[in-house]
This record gives sequence, structure tokens and C-alpha cells, in this order.
Amino acid sequence: MAELMKLHYEVNGDDFTRAGETSSKVKKTLNQLGFNPEVVRKVAIAMYEGEINMVIHADGGEIDVAIAPEKITVVMKDVGPGIPDLDMAMTEGFSTADHSVRELGFGAGMGLPNMKKYSDGLNIETELGKGTTVTLEFNA
Repeated sequence: MAELMKLHYEVNGDDFTRAGETSSKVKKTLNQLGFNPEVVRKVAIAMYEGEINMVIHADGGEIDVAIAPEKITVVMKDVGPGIPDLDMAMTEGFSTADHSVRELGFGAGMGLPNMKKYSDGLNIETELGKGTTVTLEFNA
């Protein structure tokens, strides 16, 4: 079946006041399109985690969302520092966020683990000094 819609968003780095706006917009769109509320919830949680990671670690980036009747694909791309140890980054509670970020209530080390938990597919491509691309897939 053909794709219903493609969405593109820019995420600003270090802007904690607007962090989460993209995932909220996508959640609203999926609800309007009539997707299962549980699928919408999973997409919103995983996207929020990725969006926060982009704000904290990568000075923002871009998010592309492809919405089809059977599958939702989210691609989050940044030009941040890359992830030095992906295995460690996938460990619950591991965080490289600094103290000021933690004081704001972020950086608990659950971003990537939650993205894996709530998606049906997770692929991470990262290169030090070049950035990271995270692809999330959700079965509708």
C-alpha cells in the first residue's frame, strides 16, 4: 500500500522549552488519521526520547516521518559528536548528560533503551565526529 504522508521537522539544539514539540505534532497527526492509540503512544514515547537526545547531545537535527497504513517509520538524523560506545549507550541508566541537563530532569539514561522498547525496529548508525542516524519502525 502506498504511503499516506511524509513529514519533516527541524529540532533545535539546547532548546529544552520546545523539546518534545515534534513528537506531540506527530502524535496529533496519527490520532487524526485514526491509528490505534497504543501504536500512537509507542511512536510518541520513542520519538520524544530521540528528540530529547538530539537536544541534549547533538545540537538538534532533523526528523523525517513516513506514515503508511501498515507501518510508521521515523528517521532522526543529527550532526552531533556521535556515540562513542553504542553498547553502553543502550544500557538503562547510562548517560553522558552533564549536571546542568540532569538538573532540568533530563539525561537519566533511558533514551535509547526506551526507543528500543517502544519500537518494532531500531537501527542506529553513528560515526564519531560526524553524527548519528536513528531509524525507528512501528507496525501499525
